[in-house]
Amino acid sequence: MEILQGIAVSPGIALGEALVIDNEGFLIPRSFVLRESVEDEVQRFERAIAAAADEVLRTQNSMTAQLGEQVGAIFAAHLQILQDPRLRREVETAIREHAYSAEYAVTMTLGAYAKLFQQSPNPVLAERAHDIVDLERGLLRHLTGRPEDELGQLPSAVVLLAHNLTPGETAKLKPESVLGFVTEIGGVGGHTAIVARGLGIPAVVGIGHFLARLTGRERVIVDGNRGLVILDPDDVTLTRYRVELQRQEAVAAELEPLWHMPAETRDGVRIRLMANIEYPTEAKGCLQRGADGIGLYRTEFLYTSQHDKPSEEDHYQAYAEVVRAMQGRPVVIRTLDLGADKMRITRAAPEDEPNPFLGLRSIRLSLRNPDVFVPQLRAILRASALGDVRVMFPLITTLPELQQARQVLSQAMADLDQRGVPFCREIPVGMMVESPAAAVLIDRFVKEVDFVSIGTNDLVQYTLAVDRSNPSVANLFQTADPAVLRLIRGSLRAARNAGVKASLCGQMSGHPVYTMLLLGLGLRELSVPPNSIPEIKRVCRSVTVAECEAVAAHALTLDNASKIETFLREEYQKIRF
Repeated sequence: MEILQGIAVSPGIALGEALVIDNEGFLIPRSFVLRESVEDEVQRFERAIAAAADEVLRTQNSMTAQLGEQVGAIFAAHLQILQDPRLRREVETAIREHAYSAEYAVTMTLGAYAKLFQQSPNPVLAERAHDIVDLERGLLRHLTGRPEDELGQLPSAVVLLAHNLTPGETAKLKPESVLGFVTEIGGVGGHTAIVARGLGIPAVVGIGHFLARLTGRERVIVDGNRGLVILDPDDVTLTRYRVELQRQEAVAAELEPLWHMPAETRDGVRIRLMANIEYPTEAKGCLQRGADGIGLYRTEFLYTSQHDKPSEEDHYQAYAEVVRAMQGRPVVIRTLDLGADKMRITRAAPEDEPNPFLGLRSIRLSLRNPDVFVPQLRAILRASALGDVRVMFPLITTLPELQQARQVLSQAMADLDQRGVPFCREIPVGMMVESPAAAVLIDRFVKEVDFVSIGTNDLVQYTLAVDRSNPSVANLFQTADPAVLRLIRGSLRAARNAGVKASLCGQMSGHPVYTMLLLGLGLRELSVPPNSIPEIKRVCRSVTVAECEAVAAHALTLDNASKIETFLREEYQKIRF
């Protein structure tokens, strides 16, 4: 048995036979055509562009129908790249001026673009190289006459192991025949990860080189919850994961009756369970599972899934769809949480952002670029006329940042006043607590906001100085570290003393093992992934606040994350459902 650690990008557990696929692409040698054949070669390239564009359009329509417009927009962006006159001009120039074959001109031009992305220090931007590789493969397949990939027509259910899967390849996978997949490269923010989550296929990426030593006959376990890949598991491990799969199936059946029951503890304390969403199409599922509202509406998809910078109207339509769908329930919209090295946001070069996690990102980026920030705020304000909308600023670290953000919000209000556009003048304003600076000074921040939301993913990352997207140190990303728990406890106390509502989002909120701890620390509102709502609700309805406070008190006496995790799992197993 061999256990590999990677990056979990799509949750769930898959257990099955391995299918190793050789999809590293085409090897195109430097080749030339006769001068008199140059124009014929250009025409061959144009036909390949048309065929590839038709294929991408079919994928876009399929993904839109299955997963919604925002996932489909990933492929709409692919289509725009294929139709970009500059790209065509560069390839055609290479053919005409150097008499390169169409295949070599394509691989040289798109390869250069992919390399630029790959060299970015930001892992999310580096992931965009896979989109370019996707297009290159499609064009080369049409130029060489190679048949379309058979990933969508696998004869039996398997676990795919590959060097990489592009977004287009992932979109062809069928959950009934692909139990899960593992790749040597990749990251949490890529379009491949987004498509995998949408299809509900467990996935772990960024494993590193391991395919060369495989026979292709291995049995594989993909643990998309923990980022683990287990090759040839022993009988004990196999049995444990089979039991886990059976438990998950049984729990899913048990939880369905809870969908429309309140999350109320045995001693009558009401817990508000809000949902985290990335796309408007997720709102329907939140209602089905009994969400009390949207606690975190991530807005980054508007920037990463389309070619042009989104307009105010693009923002408004995306927000209005969710507000209407939630039928009066609160919707917390978080403003842009991207880095400066993202395409279409600023002109910052990758070399200007050697450490993007500590660079120009989130609220810093928005404040530096009012042409991006103000239209988003105007759209949020316009949506507030339709229902209970709240605005939340990410990664606030200083009081001046928060105060400046509020000033820009006032400017957006003045703009709408001038245009005669209705909005809620008393829109609640909140901030994310996701840096040690914000947690330490929380007693000052709570005087300036209506609510706070503790973002555990970044709070753990910054507190422990661990990049959670880096597989080399992923094991050091400890959600239950004592330092993190103290910052959470202090933030909740300060919010309660100031009469300010507090919530918590991030991976920690969606895992039932942590629910008793969080309730014991004083949380009465959690924002969780939609699929986690029923299970978190079941825990809430099975415990008392006094029991939770005792769990939290003991956890805070332990001196390391491993001991705390073990204790919490033991307490979770004692719950009588």
